[in-house]
Amino acid sequence: MRICNPARRPAAAAVEFAVLLPFLLFVGVIATDWARLLHYTITVEACARNGALYAADQEAAARSPYASVTEAALAEAPYLNATATVAAAPATDSTGGAAVAVTVSVPFKTITNFPGVPSSQTLSRTVQMRVAPLVTK
Repeated sequence: MRICNPARRPAAAAVEFAVLLPFLLFVGVIATDWARLLHYTITVEACARNGALYAADQEAAARSPYASVTEAALAEAPYLNATATVAAAPATDSTGGAAVAVTVSVPFKTITNFPGVPSSQTLSRTVQMRVAPLVTK
């Protein structure tokens, strides 16, 4: 039976670390990009929901501090103002009622370019909301 003497392998841990370091860095960067992508996706969804809520209720929109659907949608994420596009269009819901569909699109670029990982893509979310009926007094 052989007994391994740790004194005979003084640089083994350093060599193992040097071999694994590129892989660990790759996994770290991919995890960071995935987290950024998830954050942007959730933010774009919230922006589309805010824009649809603004467009669906005309009475609330009249009292709102925002002048347009775009302003209302991007109020959720002011750091997206320069790159985001907001589009609102009339729609019909599943019961035939009037609705509005708001689409928010944002270009997303990864931190670095790795083989097999797309370096840029467009995140787009559409929220459809039924138009609130006007209350007459």
